[in-house]
Amino acid sequence: MWVTPLIERKRDHGALRPDEWRELVLEYAAGRVPDYQMAALLMAVFLNGIEPAELVALAGAMLDSGERLRLDHLGIPLADKHSTGGVGDKISLVLAPLVASCGVGVPMIAGRGLGHTGGTLDKLEAIPGFRTTLTVAEVQRQMELIGCVMIGQSEEIAPADRRLYALRDATGTVAQIPLIAASIMSKKLAEGIGALVLDVKRGSGALLPGLEDGVSLARTMIALGEEHGCRTVALLSAMDRPLGRACGNALEVEEAIATLAGEGPPDVLDLTMALGVDMLVAAGAAGDAAAARAQLAEGLSSGAALEKLRSIIVAQGGHPGVVDDPAVLPQADAVAVYAAPRAGTVISVEPATLGRAIIAMGGGRRTVADAVDPAVGFVVTARPGDRLERGEPVASIYARDAAGLRIGTAALERAITIADGEAAAPLPLVSHRVTGSGVQQLAPVG
Repeated sequence: MWVTPLIERKRDHGALRPDEWRELVLEYAAGRVPDYQMAALLMAVFLNGIEPAELVALAGAMLDSGERLRLDHLGIPLADKHSTGGVGDKISLVLAPLVASCGVGVPMIAGRGLGHTGGTLDKLEAIPGFRTTLTVAEVQRQMELIGCVMIGQSEEIAPADRRLYALRDATGTVAQIPLIAASIMSKKLAEGIGALVLDVKRGSGALLPGLEDGVSLARTMIALGEEHGCRTVALLSAMDRPLGRACGNALEVEEAIATLAGEGPPDVLDLTMALGVDMLVAAGAAGDAAAARAQLAEGLSSGAALEKLRSIIVAQGGHPGVVDDPAVLPQADAVAVYAAPRAGTVISVEPATLGRAIIAMGGGRRTVADAVDPAVGFVVTARPGDRLERGEPVASIYARDAAGLRIGTAALERAITIADGEAAAPLPLVSHRVTGSGVQQLAPVG
């Protein structure tokens, strides 16, 4: 395939035909288009945009680059959730087993860290032995036995998105609405689900900080979902501060398990419940929000959701002891407490600064080939609006060595602003609900 003319056309604000997108994506997935040419085309799309017909063709080609899961024979509703990414966002680790414990199948195809945000697969792989790459046959078998699986794209499922996802992360072409939408929806539609709930982040730590961009992304993904017969709903949630307390792969796994055991941070539980309610209702497993909330509450209080997570871990080769003992997770070699440098009010806790620091400490990727240290990160107890005394502990740093501790300390100094006076009100945890019918502003959650 001659790719250069396509790059030039997109560079010059032109459009590619659907058949050109299809051939390009399939040839790239097969390794017959080099990364440097695809990177050039992605940058042209990032800068110049893409027309609706192009987007449909791009998403469809990514979907068709691999197999689709066939799970109709299970006889249960199938649903999934996707987050656009944030710092401290471990919701999938809580939500997938919780919803599965309510009788809804969850064949979750997740992603890795993107930009400064964390990824579900990197968190799962912090569990010793956990396999996120399964064959289609293994996925089918696990869904039949457990009703839930948590995997990444493979050479069988959405392989084009797998390669493009990593390439975008390494070439600065992440935060573009059509590319985000095509990436998310190609792998979600490959799951064969009938319902999808999207968690679209907004605020300073989101890939798309503004409300209008978040709504636009939600509408774009909803349109792609509905076109393929998948009922799709989006919630807009806050990422102007970290979600929960733990930031970093192993630390977030520990916090997710604590949440399933009834001991997690309130915002993690509240967002899980909000997303879970829409998943159950959209899948037809609950008649209304009240019934869905009651099912989810029972799944937590009975311990069924935590046991579902244990079953998933065992099925995918992970160490089941992690559910009972967080010491099974990788442990940082260097730990330090960060104390408030002055008395005052916490004005802000900037999530993007913490996310970038985790990468610098080895807990994320600067290039596609980088290995990830799952043990590094932060536990931040300070929240906007808290009143602190000088010397009061506000965070813990988990690092490989003294150099990592220095990076972490410097990041906390920049991320946590303490001043006199009052902090501005943070964004609502969940602010808007978007469907094909429109945008609804919600009452505060929590």
